[in-house]
Amino acid sequence: MQLRTALLAAMLFTGPADLAKAASPGDTILPPAVIFATSTGYWEESRADIAIERAPGGDDPGKAEPQPRRGYYKLFAVRQPDRTSKIYLQQIAQAESGPEIVSSVELHEFTPLKPYVTDIRPEGSTGMAQQPGLFATVYLKTDPNAEAEGWTVLIDELGEIKIEKSTN
Repeated sequence: MQLRTALLAAMLFTGPADLAKAASPGDTILPPAVIFATSTGYWEESRADIAIERAPGGDDPGKAEPQPRRGYYKLFAVRQPDRTSKIYLQQIAQAESGPEIVSSVELHEFTPLKPYVTDIRPEGSTGMAQQPGLFATVYLKTDPNAEAEGWTVLIDELGEIKIEKSTN
């Protein structure tokens, strides 16, 4: 029993060499200016959303019909040199080869506030939402010495973005 415990402890402390490799300083996994991020909500295309381009002269019977894409949203804050932040929203598709960025936009409603972002949180952390869209809260200060206030970012099932100060 003691031998088994000692072997288990040795494996836990040493482990396989490639199990937890550190990234080299030249490999940027996540830029250091990204200070908060959350991936939440989901979206999906309908067949009507897909633009089908056909060559003049008819259909190609061997060509597969494009499938609707689906994915999730990523909301993140990027610190600026003056310590304020810009807030971005990405739409990410879940492709066979891995996640692919479909779109990336700055949420300009936050820019005039010159926010000091203190946190970004999804509506919940229990898994995939039941309805398409996004609901997240960005906590920010407009003065570094003030209390943080929440701002809601909402995307409805039609993809419309709404940003408003939380009313708690």
